[in-house]
Amino acid sequence: MDKSSTLSNQRLRVVVANGLIMALYVAVTVLVAPVASGAIQFRVSEGLNHLVVFNRKLMWGVFGGVVLYNLFFGMGILDVVFGGGQTLLALSATALLQKKVPNVFVRLALNTIFFSLSMFMIAIMLHLTLALPFWATFGTTALSELIIMTITAPLMYIVNAGVRFDKRF
Repeated sequence: MDKSSTLSNQRLRVVVANGLIMALYVAVTVLVAPVASGAIQFRVSEGLNHLVVFNRKLMWGVFGGVVLYNLFFGMGILDVVFGGGQTLLALSATALLQKKVPNVFVRLALNTIFFSLSMFMIAIMLHLTLALPFWATFGTTALSELIIMTITAPLMYIVNAGVRFDKRF
């Protein structure tokens, strides 16, 4: 196989993987829809945010999944802008640290912190759309994100040990 064919196959694998991640994010979020939105959010699919810890090429599937879910099942375009923006901000922060922070456990912890703190964007949106109090809403959304991300971090570490997201693409 020549070099360009190998490169094309690798790019195709990344695109397919991101498509599968996007679909998985939407499907899992739909399953927990009653607790996936609002001032308290337990989106189990947020565990997929940890994929960026292992391979930053996979951030686009997570981002796409958030945008798709929020567009069709969330609060519409504002949810796409704020929810998608929050996800992209936190994923990008973790992706930028991938080579600077070699310890995977530290990256998982930082990713959890980035996602929890960036929930201020969701609190702003809920304040603007539903008139929820900003600080209380930030507290509940950040805490629920912290819980989900903390629970799913070791699970994603175990999944990566078998699947090797860090070596596959």
